[in-house]
Amino acid sequence: MRAIRASKPAGSSPQPSPLTRREFTIGSAVGAAAIAGASVPTATAAGTSALPAVPAPTSLSQRCLQLAHTLLLHGPDGRDLIPAYRQILVGDGLPRSSAPLKKVLVVGAGPAGLVTALLLKRAGHTVTLLEANGNRVGGRIKTFRAGGHEGAAQPFEDPLQYAEAGAMRIPQSHPLVMALIDHLGLERQKFRLVDEAADGSRTQRTWIHVNGLRVRRADYARNPRQVNRSFGVPRALWDIPSGRILAEALAPVRDEISTRTPDGRRVDKPIEEMITGWARVIQRFGDWSMYRFLSEYAKLDDATIDLVGCLENLTSRLPVSFVHSFLGAALISPDTTFWELRGGTAVLPDALLAKLGDTVRLDRRVTRIEYWDPSRPSADTSHVSAEGPHVWVDTVSEGREGIPVREQFAADLAVITVPFSGLRHIQVAPLMSYGKRRAITELHYDSATKVLLEFSRRWWEFSEHDWKRELATISPGLYDAYRKGQVPADSSLLGRHGSVTGERLSPSQRMRYAAYRSAGRDQPDAVGSLGGGSVSDNPNRFAFNPSHPVPGSKGGVVLASYTWADDARRWDAFDGDARYPHALCGLQEIYGQRIEVFYTGAGQTQSWARDPYAYGEAAVLLPGQHTEVFHDIATPEGPLRFAGDHTSLKSAWIEGALESAVRAALEVHTAQVEDRARTPRR
Repeated sequence: MRAIRASKPAGSSPQPSPLTRREFTIGSAVGAAAIAGASVPTATAAGTSALPAVPAPTSLSQRCLQLAHTLLLHGPDGRDLIPAYRQILVGDGLPRSSAPLKKVLVVGAGPAGLVTALLLKRAGHTVTLLEANGNRVGGRIKTFRAGGHEGAAQPFEDPLQYAEAGAMRIPQSHPLVMALIDHLGLERQKFRLVDEAADGSRTQRTWIHVNGLRVRRADYARNPRQVNRSFGVPRALWDIPSGRILAEALAPVRDEISTRTPDGRRVDKPIEEMITGWARVIQRFGDWSMYRFLSEYAKLDDATIDLVGCLENLTSRLPVSFVHSFLGAALISPDTTFWELRGGTAVLPDALLAKLGDTVRLDRRVTRIEYWDPSRPSADTSHVSAEGPHVWVDTVSEGREGIPVREQFAADLAVITVPFSGLRHIQVAPLMSYGKRRAITELHYDSATKVLLEFSRRWWEFSEHDWKRELATISPGLYDAYRKGQVPADSSLLGRHGSVTGERLSPSQRMRYAAYRSAGRDQPDAVGSLGGGSVSDNPNRFAFNPSHPVPGSKGGVVLASYTWADDARRWDAFDGDARYPHALCGLQEIYGQRIEVFYTGAGQTQSWARDPYAYGEAAVLLPGQHTEVFHDIATPEGPLRFAGDHTSLKSAWIEGALESAVRAALEVHTAQVEDRARTPRR
């Protein structure tokens, strides 16, 4: 195996300059090296970290070492912060502090904002949580469902059905979110990333549908030659599945942080070795993209990169940071145990909201933040008083009968949890530091779009016998007609099963379906399993079947298309009524035309890039941004603190949001506030 060293590794291209394209001094990435033992140190002035100070690193190696500590949630002295964070989150709450209680504003009611507000409220602080959305909390945790705290109308024909617009799977390896779920008494059930039989054994009967070929995942794992050759990969790789090609390419990186047991399993190295290993990985590849790694370091040709990108969901991530992509590839794996929440992921923000009560103010979009930073006193001292707030937040309510209503809130400190893509549109005075403004401007947010379709029967669980029985209820010869490709090429069979009312099948959907449906007539065999998903090179790209039946319902909602980056933006050109028939056609290319008879006409779709509260899927760092801008993302600005998954190295995961919430709550809880402040000039 090739080790990653400061010198040129065997088989690699010449070592690039160790300097990133913009060199600047960088401090603690999250300021989260707090809490060890019974006491918590307090800050002496507003704007300073409430936690032990770490000397600002002036070299790339120091920055990388600090990022490694941050990633593994270990303090600068090597202490594991996870047990203490878990204790704060689900145990005794924030530790005792000599700092006075404060009035705090929390901006944004995603999971980071909800947890930050709850921790501070429990500790005795006066908290107001401001949320722009007038209908719900949760941020990118969003479940399409009836009722809930948002009182939404039934989105599907079956009133029992629900589906995820956002977060849908929770890794067992994320300790904070798992602890919070269990502490709140929420029911969880297995999320089947790979399809399984009823007894839990993996079947891998879902499909790989690429280059005009349709192959079951199990068959591809046994014999990948036909698919691999269709991409034009070299002869030596014809018989190696794409997952193994990628694993072998990434093995030298994984060797830095883990070792193999005699039976081939990977186990983490001791924590000190993991920290230094991660630091080496970040220093070596921090300004590389995944494409550059696969081509220059792993020496894969473009055809093989196309294969791996298509089948292993890397195509959309090839231009972004290697470190970000490597973390994702390691986690979203068949070896990872995932969970989902019964009733939808939104039951998590539901439970948090119930504990916050009137602390939350919905329909309060922040338009301006003004703050007084004692480390940068204003030249105008006429408005300085002995006592008073340090932060003033202007909001506008958008949903009150179409008439904007403005309201101002004042506090000692504020925790900003909105995505930087949204913070970019909020006026902040005085100007924050250049590093912070640069991070807000440059932090990359990706696109992600989901299209979900409801079916009146769970056809993905069907055997061929089940198909024969159900199609015979429509027409005795219909099963054979589908097998022979002899059914009408119009919308006459759309939703024809007796279990479909047809009330949701609009004339527009029927017209679009008849106009754009796939011309393919071949009929693959039944899937006959639970969960899992198929991959295609058609516009749908990735499709996921429900992992569990909804109790009391005979149908289900399929994630017919899950796309990112450019693939997502191409879906964003359609409105919802157009997306559904297009997504159904793409799903038929994978699973066969006959699924049309169970389509209810009910669909839901979510484009996170077009969401007026999210402004994108998640922060997806570009090459070099870990070492160049990450520190400034979470660094306080006077009385302003920052949280959200984008301020952690687990962006796009609830775990990252919870880590940031505990850190920000500690920063506020232990902060000393100056005795004087500027009166707002209104």
